[in-house]
Amino acid sequence: MRILIVNAGSSSLKYQLIDMRDERTMAKGLIERIGIPGSRLKQTVGEDKYLVELPMKDHIEASTQMIKALTDPTHGVVRSMDEIVAVGHRVVHGGEHFTTSSLIDEGCMQAIEENAPFAPLHNPANLMGIKACKTIMPNTPMVAVFDTSFHQTMPAKAFLYGLPFEYYKKLKVRRYGFHGTSHRYVSQRAAQMLGKKIEDLRIITCHLGNGSSMSAVDGGKSVDTSMGMTPLEGVLMGTRSGNVDPASLQFIMKHEGLDIDQMMDILNKKSGLLGVSGLSSDMRDVELAAEKGEQRAAIALELLNYGIRKYIGAYAAVMGGVDAIVFTAGIGENAPELREQVLENMEYMGVRVDREKNKVRGKETDVSAVDSKVRILVIPTNEELVIARDTLEIVNAAKNA
Repeated sequence: MRILIVNAGSSSLKYQLIDMRDERTMAKGLIERIGIPGSRLKQTVGEDKYLVELPMKDHIEASTQMIKALTDPTHGVVRSMDEIVAVGHRVVHGGEHFTTSSLIDEGCMQAIEENAPFAPLHNPANLMGIKACKTIMPNTPMVAVFDTSFHQTMPAKAFLYGLPFEYYKKLKVRRYGFHGTSHRYVSQRAAQMLGKKIEDLRIITCHLGNGSSMSAVDGGKSVDTSMGMTPLEGVLMGTRSGNVDPASLQFIMKHEGLDIDQMMDILNKKSGLLGVSGLSSDMRDVELAAEKGEQRAAIALELLNYGIRKYIGAYAAVMGGVDAIVFTAGIGENAPELREQVLENMEYMGVRVDREKNKVRGKETDVSAVDSKVRILVIPTNEELVIARDTLEIVNAAKNA
């Protein structure tokens, strides 16, 4: 029962092969620079690292090299692709079409294409990966797992903007939310760690990385999330601004002579930690600079911490309390200082961190103080495992239908 997980970008393709009998990762790989000079594949199997450098003009050639690497007599893990029962694809935007993962057919692919305007950097690339795999593995069932589907349980009061209603009806302008597979995995894992039913818990999940989002998960369902119609809304991120007064954009554009595309480029690629600090989009670099007395770096960290704290307070209010707060993803799992500073002075909510327990990076653990009424958990995310589980469940259901 081996499932191949594919995450295609515009010029990249990440993959993992998971044996579902014990949910063990057999191999993982990254293909970079597809369609541009310097294409290469890097695959890891245990301690074995395999590198292939050769031109790959498109995702079909990249997928072909992926299969060759997985079946390589020396560096591979399967004799043939017949050992792989299904392929699970990460798709960023499913719009309102998909509230759950879906078996990929022509209708599914059309819907992914229709939602491309909401994720122009991601959906077309995801679709290329699907088409490439279908070309190479035409008889293998495939499943799409959407970043947005977990958040489709949000009520209208959480997903609608205060715009004329016609823009929602005609153009589907609304909050969709992202990182859904991560929020789903860590909230379910949190319930397991606490030994309670997820239906009985109010959980705030903090997926903090180069792209960051928060989610209020009430009874196992997302009832609010910080990212919006696109991944630009929410807390400060690596290069993204997060929440900004829209009128401030008009002011900047008029004074700097910018058009809308230039302004969006600034918001997406030149803002966030990078824009405020003037140094880097990498949290580690900004933290180091702040320690050395760089004032703008310190301000950037304060902006991030303050924004996360505000969302935690808001989501506790939305759910009428909180039972657990989860930190995950690159920053959430590996920045004990951030966790401590974010939750500082939140005793009024019953939140207290144990400073010694909190000195942990990248490990699943409870960092709550003994007398904390709210559990504070660090849980490394595993989006690939969520995709694999969904893929296996949907393919088995289709066989038995």
